[in-house]
Amino acid sequence: MATLRQLEYLVTVVDQGSFTRAAELLHVTQPALSHQIRTLERSAGGPLLERLPRSVRLTPTGRAMLPHARATLADAERARCAARQAAGLEVGELQIATLYSITLGVLPAALRAWRQTRPNVGIRLFEHRHTDELVDAMHSGQADLAVGPEPPDWPGVTRVLGTEELVVVVAADDPVATGDTVKLQDLADRAWVHYAPGHGLADVLDNACAQAGFEPRIAVRTEQTAAAPALAAAGLGPALVPDNILPKDFDGHVLHPEPAVRRTLTAYTRGEPDPLAAAFVDVLFRSAGLRAREGDA
Repeated sequence: MATLRQLEYLVTVVDQGSFTRAAELLHVTQPALSHQIRTLERSAGGPLLERLPRSVRLTPTGRAMLPHARATLADAERARCAARQAAGLEVGELQIATLYSITLGVLPAALRAWRQTRPNVGIRLFEHRHTDELVDAMHSGQADLAVGPEPPDWPGVTRVLGTEELVVVVAADDPVATGDTVKLQDLADRAWVHYAPGHGLADVLDNACAQAGFEPRIAVRTEQTAAAPALAAAGLGPALVPDNILPKDFDGHVLHPEPAVRRTLTAYTRGEPDPLAAAFVDVLFRSAGLRAREGDA
């Protein structure tokens, strides 16, 4: 049976890309490290690493084991922290994986409310560009809970927080800046402020435009969610953004698209959430400022 130390050795070798660097980081000799990896490989039933002249490469067996190794080590660390917290040896830390746009729009109010009631519990955020990256990170044990779009076929516990509205932003002097709504097909001939490939909101924009019968032309792409409304307000083209990321003093013009563009946001964990994570989800549900999903009480 694999030990935590052997799993730690495997993860460190993979992360460092070298037995030599991993041995230095772990403060063990290279022969001792190699011996533990070989023992783990015998337990796994085959090679986990391919030894290359200047690096290492995971075998298919190693690729299958690695996310479980990371998850096991993360769970062990959380167990250690929980025990030390219960013994009064240290304060707690809640680890949250999320998307960049959600850090901007949904989380600030919840984190402020959380800080007021639990000032000794630290928060560590792991931010991702795309829902797929977020789901993979949770499978690998990166965080205690995730906050993001509803994950398909998630095997753990999921709580719906509500739906997030996305709006179209244009410059204040844009020809369509005359009302509060806009039909997306009326913007089919425009060049858009788009998101970089791999950014989750790029998919949201492409899907919304496809449903309206066109493919958006691109004026500029940005990696930064917060930059999109600023670029749109500067006149580079319309942008589709979550309404909750816009500052109160935003100087662009905001239009509600027809049909509406929404996404369901959730909080999810790998298993039953521990008391700390469950308490944060309750605060998030009350503070997120999201619309109730149709059909939810």
